[in-house]
Amino acid sequence: MSLCRKSRLGEVRLAGPNRHGPSRTESAFTVVEVVIAIAIVTLGFAGILSCYTISAQRAEWTGQSFAAQSLASQGAEQVRAAKWDPQAWPVVDELPPTNFSTVEQMDIPRSGRPVYATNYIAITDISTNPPLRQIRVDCAWMFASRRPFTNTMITFRAPDQ
Repeated sequence: MSLCRKSRLGEVRLAGPNRHGPSRTESAFTVVEVVIAIAIVTLGFAGILSCYTISAQRAEWTGQSFAAQSLASQGAEQVRAAKWDPQAWPVVDELPPTNFSTVEQMDIPRSGRPVYATNYIAITDISTNPPLRQIRVDCAWMFASRRPFTNTMITFRAPDQ
């Protein structure tokens, strides 16, 4: 049996079920299949974009947290640099037990509004013999107009340091 037949005009046509073109089951995608494919691609892109924005936001938060920790360290080092010598005459004590705060601009490379943080510094006596004081610095800062965050640094200081 031959798969080709000649028509009256001399054209060659295929014999069999597909001789009049593709059947309905062999045509292109249905509308439902196209809609489902578009939905899957859209969900994939939405996931990628949300991951990108979340990672960018976390990177910015991390940069601000490092800058706040640096400010807390600066505050602690400024207090540690104060003179405290209880054995001198007269006694030198530039490090009395006290609480104070300073507001400083965070060192963040950024355009637009600067970001400020507040260092809350507390100096307390731990022991009088031997003399020992605790220096606690809490650096409070805001991220993207949300709740405040705090970086804390605690260190101890003896008069001979």
